[in-house]
Amino acid sequence: MTESCTDRLNALLQHFPVHARMFHSGSLCGITDFTAAGAVGQLHLIRSGAMEIIHPDQPTLYVNEPSLLFYPRPMARRFVTDPVCGADLTCAELHFAGGSDNPIVNGLPDVICLPLETIDGAAPVLALLFEEAFSERCGRHALIDKLFEVVLIQLLRQLMESKEINSGMLAGLSHPKLRKALVAMHEQPGQEWSLDALATIAGMSRSVFASSFRHTVGSTPGAYLQNWRVRLTQQALQRGESLKMIAIAVGYGSEAALSRAFKAQCGLSPREWRQLREQDTPD
Repeated sequence: MTESCTDRLNALLQHFPVHARMFHSGSLCGITDFTAAGAVGQLHLIRSGAMEIIHPDQPTLYVNEPSLLFYPRPMARRFVTDPVCGADLTCAELHFAGGSDNPIVNGLPDVICLPLETIDGAAPVLALLFEEAFSERCGRHALIDKLFEVVLIQLLRQLMESKEINSGMLAGLSHPKLRKALVAMHEQPGQEWSLDALATIAGMSRSVFASSFRHTVGSTPGAYLQNWRVRLTQQALQRGESLKMIAIAVGYGSEAALSRAFKAQCGLSPREWRQLREQDTPD
């Protein structure tokens, strides 16, 4: 696998897509509180104005230029702006496939704050997004939702290229060698991956690869692969696929082997997990 064909985000976004829905565009004046309720992330794009962002038990953030605020998971916070001038921003909810089990969500810090000008290549998208958000054109909501999703992809690219994530899956995808092995596991989960094979793909010795993977990603390659396969199994179960076919697709020799790995990861058998999800899903 060569450097040029290593698409670090493709398999992730194919298996675990994200959908955005704009819920605000306009000015915020004074104090605005957000709770930690719900199960979605949020993305705030500040077009103009100054803002203080207060989080419980964390230092206050100060924004004085057009900026992005990204919350992968629900988090209580308070936005404080000038009570008269306020700040102009547009905001969207982010619905990640798999919810809290989404590997992208799990690989990110609680909050990311970046000046918009630092996000490489985003200027034309942001210009169109703001133009649509602060207008009343037909179809604007559908267009803005898609533009938010584009901005998120550009942000993920930026985080990986800048190596601002120091641990977890995204840190591994930022690594010039480890990312080749991660992409291989993501794209071919049914392959019988050995430590030697993954090390070869990464262009590293077996011992250096294993040590670097654990240090950077936070787990062994085997544990990471099992986790990835179980996440794919959960998605397939929700689509109504049979456990036999899932076991073949994700690289387990039998339903029993997959069930053991699934229960070790989730604490429930695949059947119990699917039944619980069906009970939680509204009619």
